[in-house]
Amino acid sequence: KLPRTLESAAWADEIILVDCGSTDGTAAAAKNFKVRFFSRPNSTAVYINKQFAIDQAASDWIFILDADEEIPPELREEIKKVISSPGPAAAFKMPRRNFYFGRWLKRGGKYPDTQLRLFRRGKARFLPLPVHERLEVDGDVVRLSLPLNHYPCVCAEDMERKRAFYVEILARSYALHEKNRLLILLRPFSRLFSNYLLKLGFLDGAQGFKTALMDFRTLMASAILYLKKC
Repeated sequence: KLPRTLESAAWADEIILVDCGSTDGTAAAAKNFKVRFFSRPNSTAVYINKQFAIDQAASDWIFILDADEEIPPELREEIKKVISSPGPAAAFKMPRRNFYFGRWLKRGGKYPDTQLRLFRRGKARFLPLPVHERLEVDGDVVRLSLPLNHYPCVCAEDMERKRAFYVEILARSYALHEKNRLLILLRPFSRLFSNYLLKLGFLDGAQGFKTALMDFRTLMASAILYLKKC
């Protein structure tokens, strides 16, 4: 995934790549691109290394980009336009479209999947959250219209690896922030009902069903893991 990601960001003034203990050839792939490369210990608290990357940046504007994402040309041009004349904006958020099982999902909570990724240096920091890291912004946030591309899973092995990762950190998050066992146990069912029915995930066909079921399994496994540890 990395070459596609780096190619989509090659127009930036600088690219800071933080590798977190990978063993899959990431460092070798990065040598084909002009990047400032940092190697750091891996951490399930993802915000730690993302904040480290932010702290290395020298440019006036920073864009956070994951290794399974891509900045399409249309979004690139919109970014260039808004940072050339940003007005009072301290940060910009944008829709993100997700590619699951060979299809861009349009519903079911997977779109617009709004992400805050672009901000003035010194105006945003990651909150210390164990899962689904989030930027805290000092100033106005404006919405962009064009989407960021996200390719979360390329094969069944990749999917299971990510699912295992989120099961663990979600269980840890429950231990820190959520003590109501009944709510934790009901969350997989309420999320499935919300995303697949209320948010019309069923209109994305078989891919929408598979994705909703995958999310359900992840939440259920994390709930069971948390309850076993209690």
